[in-house]
Amino acid sequence: MRSPKDFFAPLALGAPAPVREIPVTPSRMIHFFDPGNEKMAAKVPDIAKKVDVLLGNLEDAVRADRKETARAGLVAIAKANDFGKTQLWTRVNSLDSPWVLDDLITLVTEIGDKLDVIMVPKVEGAQDIHYVDRLLAQLEARAGLTKPLLVHAILETASGVANVEEIAGASPRMQGISLGPADLAASRRMKTTRVGGGHPGYLVRTDPVGDDLTEGRTTYQQDLWHYTVARMVDACAMHGILPYYGPFGDIRDVVACEDQFRNAFLLGCVGAWSLHPVQIKIANKVFSPSVDDVRHARRVIAAMGDGTGAVMLDGKMEDDASVKQCKVMVALAEQLAAIDPDLKAQYDAIELDA
Repeated sequence: MRSPKDFFAPLALGAPAPVREIPVTPSRMIHFFDPGNEKMAAKVPDIAKKVDVLLGNLEDAVRADRKETARAGLVAIAKANDFGKTQLWTRVNSLDSPWVLDDLITLVTEIGDKLDVIMVPKVEGAQDIHYVDRLLAQLEARAGLTKPLLVHAILETASGVANVEEIAGASPRMQGISLGPADLAASRRMKTTRVGGGHPGYLVRTDPVGDDLTEGRTTYQQDLWHYTVARMVDACAMHGILPYYGPFGDIRDVVACEDQFRNAFLLGCVGAWSLHPVQIKIANKVFSPSVDDVRHARRVIAAMGDGTGAVMLDGKMEDDASVKQCKVMVALAEQLAAIDPDLKAQYDAIELDA
């Protein structure tokens, strides 16, 4: 175990000093694209203007014979574009693959100054983060980088869930954690082939209303991922990093996608993955506080004065705990307003006495 006094010391001679606080920037959607796909690559400059995070994917969905093409494509795209306020991330191949070492060496040394976050799949425990942490420090020193790259872990194995708290606190580089439902389902031997979302067989049923056990009974579909998302959110909050819902694979079902994203938002997630442009709009909507919520939060803060005691507002008691909740909502609204002119106009138009 590393001594706390050494936790923020560089892990390689010449590497930049680790960050002491993770920058909290809007990341409502992490939009995935295949940098080896020429059609997708051509759309990157336009898509970058619409998303908070643009992620060049090198792992799943990239065939083995196209791994090097995807890696080279990401390097070329990063060098050719200025993404402005949009963050550039990448998902490298898993640590047990033959491609990950070349992924890290190439990306850090060639475009490390353009990358913000490296997403690491199938993280099993703190040991995986420690390995990446040390290697990144060595490569940053070689490349002469002045800003350390951050690391994002994907929670997609049973071991990862069991060790999520130690993963969240494994390194100052830890930016956040995403749920990876498909691989996690396989690791747990869950009986679903869906990528995220619920399942019609995972339900509860109301009690019987008579002797006929099938008559008048209503069923309600449950959320397969509630426990895991809640545990991930707690681990991230404990260590000051950011939790994300991962992919929703049914691109056509925009209604269920919005429901799943909203569940994650309400539980504490700051964003989700978008796999198709249609999901960008959903994430943008869901992970931005509504005007009504911001209005209410501002009214509570104004009514509470110094934030102590309690007041009655619209027949409901509001106290210091309410103010803390409302400050979370208002702070997020202000962050988003700084990058989204449409949201800024909506939030600025709020009247507290409305």
